[in-house]
Amino acid sequence: MNFSRHPLVALLCACALAASALSGAAHAAGSGPAEASAAVAGNDGPAYGPELQGFDYPAPVEQFDFTSQGVALHMAYMDIEPAHANGRTAVLLHGKNFCAATWEPTIQRLSEAGYRVIAPDQIGFCKSSKPEHYQYSFQQLARNTHALLESLGVSRATMIGHSTGGMLAIRYALMYPQATQQLVLVNPIGLEDWKAKGVPSLSVDQWYERELKTSADGIRRYEQATYYAGQWRADYEPWVQMLAGMYRGPGKQIVAWNSALLYDMIYTQPVVYELGELQMPTLLMIGQKDTTAIGKDAAPPEVRATLGHYPELGRLAARTIPHATLVEFADMGHAPQMQDPQAFNKALLDGLAAGLGNR
Repeated sequence: MNFSRHPLVALLCACALAASALSGAAHAAGSGPAEASAAVAGNDGPAYGPELQGFDYPAPVEQFDFTSQGVALHMAYMDIEPAHANGRTAVLLHGKNFCAATWEPTIQRLSEAGYRVIAPDQIGFCKSSKPEHYQYSFQQLARNTHALLESLGVSRATMIGHSTGGMLAIRYALMYPQATQQLVLVNPIGLEDWKAKGVPSLSVDQWYERELKTSADGIRRYEQATYYAGQWRADYEPWVQMLAGMYRGPGKQIVAWNSALLYDMIYTQPVVYELGELQMPTLLMIGQKDTTAIGKDAAPPEVRATLGHYPELGRLAARTIPHATLVEFADMGHAPQMQDPQAFNKALLDGLAAGLGNR
């Protein structure tokens, strides 16, 4: 990585100054989640700033300012108060190629059911800071999230994590068991140790070079195959543009660099060995057609064939976690909450009610 501090700071300042222009262009292009469609073909689409400036979220975005590792950072989040509160708080943790906004249908349904819903963007993602230097770890992201919740007066919550957010939710629950009322894991990655299974290590520099090649076409192909079990609908396209737009914008390099650091964190910090230590009611929600495994494409064919078998991984996790309930979605992939929000949200609310009853 050859950029120096001063050029990078100048770049980020330029991005900030350009944010309003980006926002106007994005609105003109109809880039909000409710407006974008599959009519955008190939690699065409809007450009967003490095903190996703110009892309609309389904609720007001606030910022939690704090200092971590000697750097002033800000963590974007939505905090949605229900019309008729049930006294409980749900915290939604997004995955690697997702943002807080991708939880939109679940936010709405949980809020209707009386939950206060807090949905942050983790540092390095989406509308949050992307530092030039940061030692990423799931422990650090858990501490950041815990500090956010403390600042909002939340001492106990249901932690709902999807994909990489599932790894973070597990780490959070292990570090803060008394603050975790229930745990929900939606197709979490980290249920297997890819390194131990033979997936070769990629350096941060190699991840960075890969990330610089990110395109809407590549995102779309991967999401169709992995997230949606080969299906595609117009309402998936906004999430392609959400990611691709940051790689079209003036902050492409810092976005790619943070993504590379995050991939290294995911690969080197498995949580599978600690599942038996989780003591809170845990709901596992597993799309059976998921095949996600970090670095799988770099593995030899004989190793690749052993990875990402989610029906087996989900059932093994359910046997290992002491107070686990497993919900399987036979026809869904990596993102059941987006593929069939109605079925997912019903199963989620039913599972939360049952888990609380067993507490």
